[in-house]
Amino acid sequence: MKRIGILGGTFDPPHQGHLLMAEFVRNDLHLDEVWFIPSHVPPHKQEAKVSADDRLKMVENAIESNPYFKASNVELTRKGTSYTVDTMSYLIDQYPKNEFYFIIGADMVEHLPKWYKIDELKKLVQFVGVKRPGYKWSPEIPVQFVEIPLIDISSSTIRERLLSGHSVRYLVPDAVYHFIKEHKIYGADS
Repeated sequence: MKRIGILGGTFDPPHQGHLLMAEFVRNDLHLDEVWFIPSHVPPHKQEAKVSADDRLKMVENAIESNPYFKASNVELTRKGTSYTVDTMSYLIDQYPKNEFYFIIGADMVEHLPKWYKIDELKKLVQFVGVKRPGYKWSPEIPVQFVEIPLIDISSSTIRERLLSGHSVRYLVPDAVYHFIKEHKIYGADS
């Protein structure tokens, strides 16, 4: 049985915080792999700023140097709103011998009780929460916690910096930085 971490999100764009979170959880919980799953239309956010293909490519670029990280297009090919319960049900059907750990930041742990079909979902996965400054934990849903160094990077901050002509180098992996520049996305023009 493989122990698989699942890290979902818009990855609009993926950044060093995502990679740090995945690596610490993988290491601390002795996971075999962490799968990055870009969402098509997340239920809790606005639609992504760039195409699904570009977000998937940025994830692939971001994780290319880590053999324990994989990118999955499962939510992008399904289309529609990306409910975690649907994705996890599908993955469990496809990989019945795997044990899944759903990795979330503190900003999401706080809202777990309001997630779509949460009672069904908590039977399918073990939630793994990663601490982030300024958020509190909800005791209603069982969550295993992993300590990581506090790094406060968000995709929205990265997009804002790019729109105002500021550098995002070192906030995103080099491969993502070059992809953004080359494809002139998020207002990046050089």
